[in-house]
Amino acid sequence: MSLQGPAVALLRSFSMTKLRTLLPRLCLLLLTGALLASCGGDPISAREGAEKKIFLVNLATEARYLDLQRCNSVTEHHIMLSLYQGLVCENRNTDTDVEPGMAESWEANADKSVWTFHIRKDAKWSDGVPFTAHDFVWSWRRMLRKELGAQYSEMLFMLKNGKELYDGKVKEEELGVRAVDDYTLDVTLVGPTPYFLLLACHTSWWPVPRHVIEKYGAICDVMNPWTDEDKLVGNGPFKMKKYLFRQYIQVERNPVYWDAANVKLDGVRFYSIESADVEERLFRRGQLHATYSTPLSKIPDYLKNHPDVARNYVNCASWYFRINTTRGALKDARVRRALAFALDRSSIIDNVLRARQLPAGGMVPPMKGYTQVKEFSLNLPEAKRLLAEAGFPDGKGFPQFNILISKNETARQLSEAVQAMWQKNLGISVGVSQQDFTVYLTSQQNLDYDLSWAGWNADYYDPATFIDMWMTDGGNNNTGWSNKEFDQLLADARQCADAAKRLGILTEAEKILMREAPVLPVYFGTRTRLIHPAVKEWQVRLMDNRLWQFMDLQHPAPPSSMDADLNRN
Repeated sequence: MSLQGPAVALLRSFSMTKLRTLLPRLCLLLLTGALLASCGGDPISAREGAEKKIFLVNLATEARYLDLQRCNSVTEHHIMLSLYQGLVCENRNTDTDVEPGMAESWEANADKSVWTFHIRKDAKWSDGVPFTAHDFVWSWRRMLRKELGAQYSEMLFMLKNGKELYDGKVKEEELGVRAVDDYTLDVTLVGPTPYFLLLACHTSWWPVPRHVIEKYGAICDVMNPWTDEDKLVGNGPFKMKKYLFRQYIQVERNPVYWDAANVKLDGVRFYSIESADVEERLFRRGQLHATYSTPLSKIPDYLKNHPDVARNYVNCASWYFRINTTRGALKDARVRRALAFALDRSSIIDNVLRARQLPAGGMVPPMKGYTQVKEFSLNLPEAKRLLAEAGFPDGKGFPQFNILISKNETARQLSEAVQAMWQKNLGISVGVSQQDFTVYLTSQQNLDYDLSWAGWNADYYDPATFIDMWMTDGGNNNTGWSNKEFDQLLADARQCADAAKRLGILTEAEKILMREAPVLPVYFGTRTRLIHPAVKEWQVRLMDNRLWQFMDLQHPAPPSSMDADLNRN
């Protein structure tokens, strides 16, 4: 049925003033309806999901890759946590400790530079093929092939000869990993690494299925279809069920997973709803068990009136502006530092974000045992001095540049606030450019941007996760910045046996990073999610990784302050 006649009559009944007021709400309503309809022939409410043990969660963006070793976004990481598993996994109660994964036990030498893992004999890939230690050896060699283009390849430089293999200077057999037999894996690192078990929790160290990848094409070919919905094989608690592009990915329980008997959920559906307003509306309509975020304007109300539903907690994450140091005036460290000193971080937190974040003077958030670098705070005299010294007194003659952001409401509001600050404090003009998430990532990788708004969630609980990424040609550097002294300090830290001395070396490296300022830190994160009362085992975790195998849904859900909305069908 055509809606043209009723729509025209409705429009004519309103004045232009009323239309301007109602149009944003109408657009939001239409978008919400479109997203509800996008579930295709298989819509499901949060209430039905709890009954069927299918967890409905929004991840805010579309996954760019399903190849575990090419993944580098938080969205992809959450999905991979359901499909794959490494030697060990994060402890179900704390993300600063581990518990057995594919390895049922392990031991290390005295200085923690050589590790032996004992692979469980009942482990299988989701297609039933036996899993062995050889799968780790092959996977780590693939990860270190430069032609694969893995952005996390440098994580495996911790392996003896890892960097050398990546650079083509040694043979694969010289890499510091060896399958003694089908169920024993020896790992030799470049130096003492007492935190290696935490490293091994990261997806870069997890295995991929050789027998499937080689079946469908060349092992580094990005067009190899092995990750297609009907071909993808993993070794985690769930397996792929359905992939509807720009709608959702759904996984189902993996019956041959080694600990399948203790997995509570029958499935997880990962949505890719970009708008925080839309996902909040869907949550209130009883369509989600967990949101990715909460609209900034609604956070105070949720925290005050619905504390049983709104979960606000510290997230071990750093948010910052990444700078393309190969472009024009941004090549000058004095300009970059001027921009950093002209930011009023407290004002951004109090007036824009309003979710209990902490101002960031350095790259590394508070971590036990680490001396924080606090290089930057609001200092307008220093900002103006540096800008004048660089040849732009009071911003005169400074070329306009753009801040690149993804289609994210928080990023837009924050960038507009910063845009106004730099105009007022430095007299420089800044634009804001918005792109789809996958295009936004590609633009940064290709250095096709001026500044970009970005965030980094800890890959493991150690300061190195926030510092290593800026090494020369690092897969996640994307600034064009390079510093030999910085790179050497990172190499020294990897081989330092003294834990306190190692942290001191990392502090010195961070000081260089802040002095050169290829990144401008803004705040350390908190996460504010809306969680349905049916959800059980939603742990407060510093790195916010969701261990789907330990989670559960309760039906009927216990009472909450939002029952009238959340229990809809």
